[in-house]
Amino acid sequence: MYKYDQYDQALVDARVDEFRDQVARRLAGEITEDQFKPLRLMNGLYLQLHAYMLRVAIPYGTLSSPQLRMLAHISRKYDRDYAHFTTRQNIQYNWIKLEQAPDLMADLASVEMHAIQTSGNCIRNISSDQFAGAAADEVADPRPYAELLRQWSSFHPEFSFLPRKFKIAVTASDTDRAAIQLHDIGLQLVRKDGQLGFRVLVGGGMGRTPMIGHWVREFIPVSQYLTYCEAILRVYNRYGRRDNIYKARIKILVHELGAEEFTRQVEAEFAAMSDLGLDAPQAEVDRIAAQFADPEYDAGAPDTLDRSDPDFAVWVDQNVHAHKHAGYAIATISLKPPRGIPGDASSAQMDLIADLAERYSFGELRVTHSQNLVLAHVRKADLYALWQALAEADLATPNLDLVTDIIACPGLDYCTLANARSIPVAQKIAARFESDLARQRDIGELKIKVSGCINACGHHHAGHIGILGVDRKGEESYQLSLGGSGAEDASLAKILGPGFNKAGVVDAVEKIIERYRSVRSGPDERFLDTYRRLGDAPFKEAVYG
Repeated sequence: MYKYDQYDQALVDARVDEFRDQVARRLAGEITEDQFKPLRLMNGLYLQLHAYMLRVAIPYGTLSSPQLRMLAHISRKYDRDYAHFTTRQNIQYNWIKLEQAPDLMADLASVEMHAIQTSGNCIRNISSDQFAGAAADEVADPRPYAELLRQWSSFHPEFSFLPRKFKIAVTASDTDRAAIQLHDIGLQLVRKDGQLGFRVLVGGGMGRTPMIGHWVREFIPVSQYLTYCEAILRVYNRYGRRDNIYKARIKILVHELGAEEFTRQVEAEFAAMSDLGLDAPQAEVDRIAAQFADPEYDAGAPDTLDRSDPDFAVWVDQNVHAHKHAGYAIATISLKPPRGIPGDASSAQMDLIADLAERYSFGELRVTHSQNLVLAHVRKADLYALWQALAEADLATPNLDLVTDIIACPGLDYCTLANARSIPVAQKIAARFESDLARQRDIGELKIKVSGCINACGHHHAGHIGILGVDRKGEESYQLSLGGSGAEDASLAKILGPGFNKAGVVDAVEKIIERYRSVRSGPDERFLDTYRRLGDAPFKEAVYG
């Protein structure tokens, strides 16, 4: 994985010193909260319902064991002994004291981490496929290009005050594990006539106006993709709305201009910039790519697996994926245990996972968009021992992509923007199903996503079943939507009908699921495919009568 050079380290150290001074001035009353707010947001520090919340960047979701141990240390020293992994592959701390924030950031900087550009109207944390560099189905490792994007976008003087926040995702497979079609820019690494390049998508997003992006270029060589991204950002920065926060995202600009006209302007900008030398020189590309070289795989690792333990076999079937190297596998660690909070991990769990990554996966792990963790390079011969260690820590739940693998934002338990609680609803739905694994597996792939407000941090628009919490005359109400997908078959969920209270929405979800089981064409037809085949009529009947 990428290691900081002296410039990277100097940059984050200088930012810590700068922020320490800003906090001191705020605590001394030398600057007001209004003056301090844009300064703290530049460092990922939000003021939430009960305390400050810090969002720490995890570029393209990749962490080392020492970094995860530091995150565990921070949760013990500065928070309440846990942290929350997000749908953006970041991690959040919800109980931060302002006077301790500079020391926290210095601790992060000591392990090559920071919270820069995790907030504000700038280019946010670059995200990617959690299986990058290990997946059997990718054309090449996309992470060197994600790292180049990170370096290009960090403190970019032209894009530090965009009309609105901006999110970029990079993947390298036809199987989309990064939801690129729901990003401001989505990049898919492809190979054409032997040359490596990107398909480019623009204008996706969720929030109050969800949109699926438009493919604006089928191929841009990797030697030119940074310039092309810069052209997109320049057009957006020039014409994006700054007078209306609800119309400020690039998806609105693309919609209002039309994809064809927007693409024309980007291509014109790109042509005018093509000789400016904005892309990284090949020597720098090679330097970064070398840091993502394959680990030293065991060439003699056996490619067979003893599945005689039935509980282990179920976990392998559900949470383990194919690796590009014989004798290895990709293991997902569920952060959705029974009665757990989706995406939360205690300091003890983080320390254990860091140890297991060191023992079994070359000291590297990944954060997923569904709020789980991944060990990307595990010898098949080590999977059983890994599973046993995870089981002892309540981290071996075999529910990846099943009904209990629910995505949920922090909701009204923490967030100032939320209208309703997300976490209790996710927990109650999971409780209906978690005791019967056979039932979960019979239901099959079913992605439930819960948001506590229209900002959609829980990605409810992309849920096979999406749940949106809203305020109805001072009462929490939950609106159901069906048919969304953030995968390569991207679609936006459609509202089913009137909302429900907290108890009612759990009953409604169960009725929808049971109706699906009764009307699907066979055990292999996913919920999403049944919905697309039949529409919402049978589900409305099941819920509303």
